[in-house]
Amino acid sequence: MDTLFWMAVATVVVVLIFDYTNGFHDAANIVATVIASRAMTPIQAVCIVGFFEFMGPLLGGTAVANTIGKFVDLGDVQPQLAVLIMFCGLLGAIVWNLATWWLGIPSSSSHALVGGLAGAVVAAVGSDHVIWGFQELMTQGKLTGVMKVLLALFVSPLLGFWVGFGIHRLGRRLLAGAKPTANATLRKMQFVTAAGLAFSHGANDAQKSMGMLTLVLLLGGFIPTFEVPFWVVLSCAAAITLGIMSGGWRIVRTLGFAIYRVRPLHAFDSQLTSALLIFSASMIGAPVSTTHVVATSIMGIGYSERPRAVRWKKAKDIAKTWVITIPASALTSIVIYAITRIMLGQTT
Repeated sequence: MDTLFWMAVATVVVVLIFDYTNGFHDAANIVATVIASRAMTPIQAVCIVGFFEFMGPLLGGTAVANTIGKFVDLGDVQPQLAVLIMFCGLLGAIVWNLATWWLGIPSSSSHALVGGLAGAVVAAVGSDHVIWGFQELMTQGKLTGVMKVLLALFVSPLLGFWVGFGIHRLGRRLLAGAKPTANATLRKMQFVTAAGLAFSHGANDAQKSMGMLTLVLLLGGFIPTFEVPFWVVLSCAAAITLGIMSGGWRIVRTLGFAIYRVRPLHAFDSQLTSALLIFSASMIGAPVSTTHVVATSIMGIGYSERPRAVRWKKAKDIAKTWVITIPASALTSIVIYAITRIMLGQTT
C-alpha cells in the first residue's frame, strides 16, 4: 500500500471523528429545551433524537454536501499534499470543537469546519485555492463557495431570532385562555418537534462531513467525480448519531437555563422554529449552524415575552465565540499543518 492510500485512510478517520464531535458538540442544542421543559427524560431524549438523527442523512439528500465539498479548489495540487491539507484542516476543527465543548460554550461546528479547512489551504497553497465567491457574486449574481457558506451562517441566526419571536407571539395568542393543563399537551407535542429538529440536524450537519469525505476520495483519485457514495452517507450518519447519543451535556445548562428560563411553550416554539429553518436550509444546500439557530430562537422567544428576562450577558458571550470561531479554528489548523510538515521532514 502506498503513502497516499494510508494518508487518505487517516483523513477519512479524521472526517468521521469530526462528524462524531459535531454530534457530541451539538447534542445539547437538540435536547436542551426538551430536558429543560421536562418534556422528556435524558434517556428518552437521547433515544428519540438518536433515531431521527440517523435518518436525516439517509433521507435528506446531498445538497449541503455539494456546497461544502466545493468551496476549496485543490484539483491541481499534488494528491498527497491535498489530502494532508484536508487532514490538518479537519483536525483544527476537531480541536476547536473539543475546546469549546470543554468550556461549555455552544460554538458552531460549521464555523470551525470552514475556518479550519480555509486556514490549512491558505497556509499550504495560498488563498487562490479557496473559492471565496466574491467575484461570482459581483459579476454573475451567483452565490457560491465561501460566500454562500458564510451568508447562510450569518442569515440563519437572524432568522432564528425573528421567526422564534413571531412563532412565540402567535403561540401565546392561541393559548391566551388555556388552562395550566395545556403544558402537558405541549410536552407531548415536543416528541414530534424534537424528532423534527434531530432529523433536520442530521440532514444538514452530517452532510458537511459527507462533503469533506467525498472530497478526500476525489483528491486521492479513489472516485472519478464528486458524487457521494452510499457508504459515505451511512458512515457519516452513524458517526454523528453516536456523537449525539454520547451527549454534550455541559452545553445543556447554557442553552436550557442560562439564556432564558425555558417553559413547555418556549421549548416547543424553539424546536419548531429550529426544525423549520434547518430543514429548509438543507433543501437548498445551505450549511447552517444548529447552535446559532437554536440559541437565537430562544433569545427571540424570550425577547417577545420579557426582554429584560433574557440574560443578554450570556448571549453576548456566545456571540463573541461565534465571531472568533472561524479565525481561531483557522489558526489552529495552520499550527497543526506546520507541526505536521516538520514531523514529516517537509517531504510530503
